[in-house]
Amino acid sequence: MDGSVAQQSISMRRFSPAQLASFVERSHARLCAVLVLLSLACFLSGFTTLQPMDRDEPRYAQASKQMLESHDFVDVRFQDEARYKKPVGIYWMQSASVAIGDALGIPEAHTTIALYRVPSLFGAIATVLLTYWAALAFFGRRGAFLTAALMATCVILMVEARLAKTDAMLTACSVAVMGGLARAYLSRGAGVLPRRALIIFWTGFALGILVKGPLVLMFAGLTGAVLSYRERSTRWLLTLRPWLGLAFTLAVVLPWFVAIAVKSGGAFYSEAVGHDMLGKVGTAQKYHWAPPGFYLVAFFATFWPGAILAAIAAPFAWIHRREEPVAFALAWIVPSWLVFEAVPTKLPHYTMPLLPAVAILVVMAIARQFVGPHRPFAKLATVLIPFIPVGLTIGLSAANWSFDGTLPYRALPAMAAASAIALYAWWLFIGNRMVGCLWAGFLSAVCLAIGVFGFAQLDLRSLKVSDKLAQTLRGFPSAKASVGTLGYREPSLVFLVGTDLDMLDSAPEASAFLKKSGCATVFVDQRFEADFRIANERNGLAPALSTRVSGFNINSGKRVDIGVYSVDAGCP
Repeated sequence: MDGSVAQQSISMRRFSPAQLASFVERSHARLCAVLVLLSLACFLSGFTTLQPMDRDEPRYAQASKQMLESHDFVDVRFQDEARYKKPVGIYWMQSASVAIGDALGIPEAHTTIALYRVPSLFGAIATVLLTYWAALAFFGRRGAFLTAALMATCVILMVEARLAKTDAMLTACSVAVMGGLARAYLSRGAGVLPRRALIIFWTGFALGILVKGPLVLMFAGLTGAVLSYRERSTRWLLTLRPWLGLAFTLAVVLPWFVAIAVKSGGAFYSEAVGHDMLGKVGTAQKYHWAPPGFYLVAFFATFWPGAILAAIAAPFAWIHRREEPVAFALAWIVPSWLVFEAVPTKLPHYTMPLLPAVAILVVMAIARQFVGPHRPFAKLATVLIPFIPVGLTIGLSAANWSFDGTLPYRALPAMAAASAIALYAWWLFIGNRMVGCLWAGFLSAVCLAIGVFGFAQLDLRSLKVSDKLAQTLRGFPSAKASVGTLGYREPSLVFLVGTDLDMLDSAPEASAFLKKSGCATVFVDQRFEADFRIANERNGLAPALSTRVSGFNINSGKRVDIGVYSVDAGCP
């Protein structure tokens, strides 16, 4: 009996957390596997059930859908409008994802938004793994792992992993480039870079340009310029084999850029450069203006749970700014951050490619025991760790009650767990147990992702206006019916209903649309219904009001009430 107990004791010691951590840390592959599992835990909840999020996501998805419908993989269009704001890379990736889903027999693949999100999911996971790779230029395996885990669990990457846009993939490309640049700078005495680093660097550079134009060039260019000024030399950049790399980049990106120039007659460049890029620099685009300092304030939400630790670590970066690893991280962050703050057009995800460098500084400061309860105001400031999940729990509950008259009951257990674990992370910080604080933050982020994206968004039915409108068409007697919309013009409706959705501008136009089609449905916002009835009386029409859809339009910030009117006299 005693021998059996002793054997069990030895077995328990063998599989203690410390032993398990040591086992995992002995292999890059095992650490990366854990990072992938952590990423999936943060990114997958709600991935297939979250509605198309207006307005940017369905614009990207619809343009990719039209590529598949038209078999034109050069021109980028949203309905009849040319969409020349970004290069073609993300549209190709989304089209390929949907084509594979269609080949695998996924029903209604072309209107399944999750398939268009797959490149963003891969981009987010790649961001985490490439952050690990980039951080290996600064740390050993444990430090690189913690850096990558901070990225996997930060709020903004969790959001972008679920949206069919460019930003997760752009961040992955940017981290690939900056990881290669870090190796070139920090090992510049060696005179040569490993082939793997060169391949990752130039692949990230070329794909980054194909996904979002010059941004990846800005990140690398500003960093390289600052460090070259610091060194009073650009010779260290030669280890990146620039002429060979530029030839590779041109081979990847030039064919499409030439093809779109020929096809659009130069309209792509005037739209992408003149309107989109210079428009953001010169004047704030509609709804997206914010004052300087916006990103600094937003950072405490977007980089949660690591944001407040980064704030505590900020003096460390200043004190040690002359050290080469710290200098590189600062050159990665500061110039581009200042550009983003100076540009009038601001969105929270713009600074996401800079966050891996912030994570590197946080882990560096923790490793040197700079971050802890001994720092001025640190004990009070770290109340922000539980504040985000507690605030989201209260805020989403209030929104659900206001919009739908109920509470997100399915989400509350996970969100309460996220709040409790975040409170425990704060307690660990007070006890100066920094690694434990980080791990508690990671676990809290997983619970928060499950609560918010997995369950809370399901209960916010009032936000799913386009979904509900598209569902009303399933009961219409003819699948070939024409569909129009008056007053509600969100891109998600085009994506879900179809490319041929008519955007109607007036009540007489909507009535004429029904009379001409003879077999049609039109969605009419309540604001236009009185005029719509008058126009129908003049045209001798009596369309049937089949149902009403009400909800809340997050883009206009207003409630909507939409009547669904149909005529089926001319239906086959």
